[in-house]
Amino acid sequence: MLTKSSTELVRQQNSVLVLSALRRGGAASHTELSTRTGLASATVSAITADLERAGVLEKSEQQALGGRGRPRVLFSQRRDCGYLIAVRISSDTVQYSLVDYSGRLMDRFEEPRNHGAGGADAFPGEIKDALSRLVARSHIDKDAVLAISISSKGTVDAMNPTLLWSPLFGGRQFDFGKLLAPEWRAKVSLNNETLLVAQALALKADKVPESKFQALAALSLGHSIGLGIARKNRQGEIEATAPNFGHMLNSAQGGLCRCGSYGCIEASAGFYGILRSAFQVPPDTIPAKFVPLAEMDKIAASARQGNRMAEYAFRQAGVALGNGLSRLMSFYERMPVHITGPGTRYFDLLRRGIEEGLVQSHEVRLQGMPQISVNLEEQRLVFEGHLDRALTDADYDIVATKVSSS
Repeated sequence: MLTKSSTELVRQQNSVLVLSALRRGGAASHTELSTRTGLASATVSAITADLERAGVLEKSEQQALGGRGRPRVLFSQRRDCGYLIAVRISSDTVQYSLVDYSGRLMDRFEEPRNHGAGGADAFPGEIKDALSRLVARSHIDKDAVLAISISSKGTVDAMNPTLLWSPLFGGRQFDFGKLLAPEWRAKVSLNNETLLVAQALALKADKVPESKFQALAALSLGHSIGLGIARKNRQGEIEATAPNFGHMLNSAQGGLCRCGSYGCIEASAGFYGILRSAFQVPPDTIPAKFVPLAEMDKIAASARQGNRMAEYAFRQAGVALGNGLSRLMSFYERMPVHITGPGTRYFDLLRRGIEEGLVQSHEVRLQGMPQISVNLEEQRLVFEGHLDRALTDADYDIVATKVSSS
């Protein structure tokens, strides 16, 4: 019995490996799948036959170059095998995306966030209504949705899809699994948004052999401050985490943070912290829930024109970020840092302070400044992170049900 169970487990793992190779590398021939996965040709043949019979894969032909020779037979996911809904909760909007099993975007819309006093109370009804409208627009049955992947800034439960604390809702907690059951049978997951960014960046870096990817950090700047870390484990797999970077202590004498503590990194480096410093507002002033980009642009323009308090506000924000990153380098190792989020538009004002803070790390002084780059496509990276994590989870579930029972 143990041998039979072990054999079935290996078969399932190899099937997921094939699906993952298709998801990350695109449609492939039998030979290409064997190369990508490292599986024997006979094993790949058996797996693709099982997946095709279960309605998970489909075959297509690609004519050889020059029109001569036999066409290549390519395997790819069947688009109607199931669907994913990705929900991105941001400071000002909630974005809903419907994706088929191959990862193709089918529909998307955004709705403004309710910042009023009753916003948190209205949110459960708003998200349930939006999800129903999303599938209705594409004439898809709710039961065909395999996964609902949700992302937000803030602190999430690593084991359950529960938002424990967020800059949008404060301590108001939402268990999305309970919220959407029993109306939705889909697997519900919740991830910190910057974790998804780090995951997507790591997948891209790992596809470039000469990069020899081992680790990277994604630092999101905006109304709140987020950090994602992606590292390759001993088995060569990418693991992403999202430490509570924005609410690490930066200064015991610092300003009031939205989390209720004093001196957090975010209290200096978030948009509301920069606004408070630029206008010399008392540090115990209750933080603004939302600072429009137009207001931040005015402060940045003033700083670039030589206004000393505006310059100081951005520089101090940079120092807080750099100090936090210096601790990161001390705990882990020196790694590339990718700056994302709406705050990238002020990176020229933040960079000097970031570098000042970074050199406080012994690791940085010994090894040199880490590579710092700016990535302007945070929204796309979040979406790609949703696709990789949620559809990979769906692969496991499909293999365990459809393929094992076929």
